[in-house]
Amino acid sequence: MSNYLVAMEAAWLVRDVEDADDAIGVAVSEAGKRLNETDKQYVDVEVGVTGCPACGEPFDATFIAASTALVGLLLEIEIFNAEGEEHASRIAKSEVGGALRDVPLEVIEVVETEADPDDADE
Repeated sequence: MSNYLVAMEAAWLVRDVEDADDAIGVAVSEAGKRLNETDKQYVDVEVGVTGCPACGEPFDATFIAASTALVGLLLEIEIFNAEGEEHASRIAKSEVGGALRDVPLEVIEVVETEADPDDADE
């Protein structure tokens, strides 16, 4: 059994915003609130990045049209004692998806992490 850091991308819809900074603030705040309400405060929430199609430079994953924004969020969660990457992905989607119902999630990266040295004694 191994430990994994699972990164997921979430698509968050924010209505009645004027600019990208407002949309990002609202999206991160709302996602954090919903995760905290369901005791998932161990999930890291950040704004995602996407590459510019012309130059490739990264920028915040936010698109605004008609005062409505689609914000790409990056969610990271540490999964302990999983049987493999696929198992860790399923656990992460279940944990986060339960708190963020109706929010599209996609696993974008799974990285095996070092086991805690204190766990070796058990």
